[in-house]
Formats: sequence, C-alpha cells, structure tokens
Amino acid sequence: MAIFHRLLLLIILVLASASNVVRGENVKSNLVAPRKLYGFSSEAKKIALQNLEDVLLEPPRAASGKSRKYLKRTRYLPDLMGDSLESYSRHVFIDVGLPEKEGGSGTDWFSKNYPTRNKKFEMYKIETTSGKEVSSLEIGMSDWLNKNVKEEEYVVMKAEAEVVEEIMRGNSIGLVDELFLECKPHGSKIENKKRRAYWECLALYGKLRDEGVAVHQWWG
Repeated sequence: MAIFHRLLLLIILVLASASNVVRGENVKSNLVAPRKLYGFSSEAKKIALQNLEDVLLEPPRAASGKSRKYLKRTRYLPDLMGDSLESYSRHVFIDVGLPEKEGGSGTDWFSKNYPTRNKKFEMYKIETTSGKEVSSLEIGMSDWLNKNVKEEEYVVMKAEAEVVEEIMRGNSIGLVDELFLECKPHGSKIENKKRRAYWECLALYGKLRDEGVAVHQWWG
C-alpha cells in the first residue's frame, strides 16, 4: 500500500474508558523551534541523546525484530533525563501505521514497556489507509500535529519513515519528544509498503538526531 505525501488517515483516539473516532482537517503549518523539555536545559538533553542505544548498522533478522530483547535494549528518554514527567500539561502517545490486521504493531507494547511514571497517556492510533476501505479526510501528519499537540505537552510517537519525512518537511518534528522510527528496508516481508535501501534508513535516523529528537529504530 503506497503512502503518499498527503496521507489518508483514520484517527482513533484510545482512552481508558472509551474509543472514539477522531477526524482532522487541514490547518496552516507553524514553524516549530527545536524541542526543549520543560525543566531541563538543552545541554542536558544533548547529553541524554548521546546516551541513546547504539544504532544497528545492519537490520536484525525478522525473528528477532519483535523480541523482548529489542525493547529491553531501548534507552527511554525519561530514564536518560531523570524526568518524572510531572511538569507537562498533557502526555500523548501517537502510533502511525498499518492496522494490526495488516501487520501494524498496535499500542499494547507502549503501555507494557514505556516508563510512563504512572501518568495517563492519551493514545492515538492513526491508521494509514488507501482510502478504499474507510471514509476518512485527507490530512498531512504535520498539520495534524500542529492542530492537536502543543509544545508544553510530552509527545511520544511511533511512525513509518514516509510519515516522519512529511513531518520534517512541515517543520513540525520539534513537537515530538521521543520517536520510534519504523523504516522497512529492502528484503522486508511486510507487503504494501515502500522499500528503501538500509543506508537511507540510517540517513533519516541521523537527520532526526541532528534535529534533537530522541529517536529509536523500531523493529516490532
């Protein structure tokens, strides 16, 4: 399934008590400065980024991609910063990708592994679709972020490479504190997704680090 510059998104807001369908609309993009975590200096975050887990120079075998070993090696931003997450007005997790029935990861892994500090995270599952199965509005993810999250909020995202590139072009990557980058290289068994050379995945990872984003490679 091809993912275009303008995505067709089915946005599902998952809360503890109910699940509601949320549809977005186009808004004017705003330039966002590099992210500054509340209560922490830019130097402190710079040091934290240097302590992220090492990037994998070769993609892991498919059998190991979903293992607990991968999640255990991930060094999460709140742990690296010693951040209690108390100072944020809102906590948000956004998962952008295929529906679970088509190979998407879902959101359960986040609740089970991320150091939420017992904070309630609003969870958004944003499904990329071809537009044939569901009725949804056309919206860019960069515009969606500008409309739905604010700089003083703590935002974690998992997204496919094409989506991340669109967010970067829209100058909205600064709204994301921590990112799990899903980049499927040539040879991936997942169908209907744009393939790219693995060096391109690494190059995108490097650009995100340069933007000050706490980025992790996602293999789940």
